[in-house]
Amino acid sequence: MSFSTASFEASPSHPLAPYGWDAGWEAEFTPYAERGLVPGRVVRVDRGMCDVVTPAGPVRADTEYVVPRDPMRIVCTGDWVALDAGGDPRFVRTLLPRRTAFVRSTSSKRSEGQVLATNVDHIVICVSLAVELDLGRVERFLALAMSSSTGAALLRESAPSWESEAAPVIVLTKADLVADPSVLAHLVKDVESAAPGVPVLAVSAETGEGVEVLSAVVSDGTSVLLGVSGAGKSTLANALFGGPLMEVQAIRDVDGKGRHTTTTRNLIVLPAGGVLIDTPGLRGVGLWDAESGVGQVFSEIESLAAECRFHDCAHGAEPGCAVLAAVEDGSLSDRRLESYRKLLRENQRIVAKTDARLRAEIRRDWKRMGVEGRAAMDAKRGKFR
Repeated sequence: MSFSTASFEASPSHPLAPYGWDAGWEAEFTPYAERGLVPGRVVRVDRGMCDVVTPAGPVRADTEYVVPRDPMRIVCTGDWVALDAGGDPRFVRTLLPRRTAFVRSTSSKRSEGQVLATNVDHIVICVSLAVELDLGRVERFLALAMSSSTGAALLRESAPSWESEAAPVIVLTKADLVADPSVLAHLVKDVESAAPGVPVLAVSAETGEGVEVLSAVVSDGTSVLLGVSGAGKSTLANALFGGPLMEVQAIRDVDGKGRHTTTTRNLIVLPAGGVLIDTPGLRGVGLWDAESGVGQVFSEIESLAAECRFHDCAHGAEPGCAVLAAVEDGSLSDRRLESYRKLLRENQRIVAKTDARLRAEIRRDWKRMGVEGRAAMDAKRGKFR
């Protein structure tokens, strides 16, 4: 199936407009159009092949020519690509620069990132109310989602003119399981305390509560659904689509966990507008160079730290620590501070795997702390002799 690349226009009537094609992508694609290639958006990736929607319709394409050494550049659902105008098989020739990419650390011992979705405008973090809230996990997801300023979790690879960032929103799914409105309001407030400035919506795909509000949020741009298995992502995708788009499997009654209903990342166009990427349930959410995101999620701790007596205060037992003072007066919870420390430590370990300078700094800090600790113990022993 062939067609002319000269007729592409960044207008609402363009065949790819429902998938997010705009003037920016049109400009990015110009040099590829001159080479006779055609644009498309990846809607699914499967074992070295991908489904791509093009102005002439969906095609199956091979990614052989864009297999990079860098795992961060592997073709992913949400990518815009340039591919052959015809032929059998079709080949993806290159990726267009990504505006954003949601990345987590892999579970392997090597320091590698795994791209989960690209070119997203909204990150919908799904948290099930069928089980006890895990605020630490919410903070972890947010730390990744809000790391765009350093090009970490949300990698900004395009020209500086792209100023928008993917905006996170937290959806408390299965709200119909919480019968008492006051209890539901309390749960929403708890999550809001762990996600300052981030919208928190209670949604029930069963009753329709909150679905219309969420639909309005995701009707502009591309959204990705993230969460652990059993969080209700596929059920929510069905509700937003208005029909049985994704197969839904019942969760286990014992622990509220579900099986992986979605086994691949799929991109779909919603009837009310917008594009949705549904992802498999995540068993682990490893940080990937998310220091800026941790700082944003725990902005109140960062502000308190600026008031500490020592600029390198570790908020352990130092005198004049504003963070510890806030814990003592009850304005900052122990849980929140410990979560902050945990994510910073984890992120530091991840970064240190690829940063020799940081590894050296960490070793120096450990040696310094060891010397100071031994000196303190010697002084303590001398005092009681």
